[in-house]
Amino acid sequence: MNTNTIRQKLHSFLEVAEDKKIKAIYSMIEAEIEDSSEDYSAELKAELDKRNDSYKANQSKVITPQDSKKRIQDILSKANVNGL
Repeated sequence: MNTNTIRQKLHSFLEVAEDKKIKAIYSMIEAEIEDSSEDYSAELKAELDKRNDSYKANQSKVITPQDSKKRIQDILSKANVNGL
């Protein structure tokens, strides 16, 4: 059974499982869940929220990976020409 199938089966099970079973499963993996959560500073959260709001309001420019790669290559080319 592949991982995706296992995830789907676990998800389906968790939706209908008894509270006692949910708590038992959670207690087995609680430390991993807590370790995997990221703690972001208030400043970083505010900046991310600001950028997200700007993106949703179509006020920020989003470029494709191809455009980004071209920009990087252009910068590197100019740096090589200038002896950097």
